[in-house]
Amino acid sequence: MGRLAVILGSGAAGPGGAEIVAAAERHGAFVLQRHGSGKYRLPHRIDHAANLRALLEAGCDRALAVCSVGSLKPEIEVGSLVCPDDFVALQVTITTFDDPRAHATAGFDRDWRGRLLSTAAAAGVPVRDGGVYWQTNGPRFETLAEIGLIAAHADLVGMTMASECIVAGELGLPYAGICMVDNLANGIGERPLSPQELERDREANAARLRDSLDALLPELAR
Repeated sequence: MGRLAVILGSGAAGPGGAEIVAAAERHGAFVLQRHGSGKYRLPHRIDHAANLRALLEAGCDRALAVCSVGSLKPEIEVGSLVCPDDFVALQVTITTFDDPRAHATAGFDRDWRGRLLSTAAAAGVPVRDGGVYWQTNGPRFETLAEIGLIAAHADLVGMTMASECIVAGELGLPYAGICMVDNLANGIGERPLSPQELERDREANAARLRDSLDALLPELAR
């Protein structure tokens, strides 16, 4: 079996991020920071194809994505870990193909996702099984009206996971992910979403994410 790739998102870009990276690396995983390891790259400017080809070149044969998301349901609270089983990305046109192969269905790898969930259960890591991820273009947060629309059809909102999943499938790289709920989406909570509140909650969740990776990766990296 090849090497496990762990793709980290904006949760690893702030305070506590170095500990999250270290948690992945000490178990032998190849760590890729999707927003870059230096200057932060905005979601709509990420070159997903280059990122994922780098994983293949490093000998990786499966990818565990870690994504920061907003919850579209009050019962999916800040601090929750969710393993989505589908996504909506109506405005996403990303593909690595320039021929009819692009006319393909996309989705999370069923076997790899099942292994992730069974490992979480055995390790006592509370991961919610299932949910629909809705990808917006970003980089701005969604308006109240937009959240009202998409909350009727999805559970989580983010800006990167669907694009990454599509490209991974085209490159033959099994892909599944864990979403860390770092905020309630704009209009779901009692107050409008603010960048300051998001960063505060993301920092508070960093230790939980680090500990979860420490519990999951000894098995997943084998």
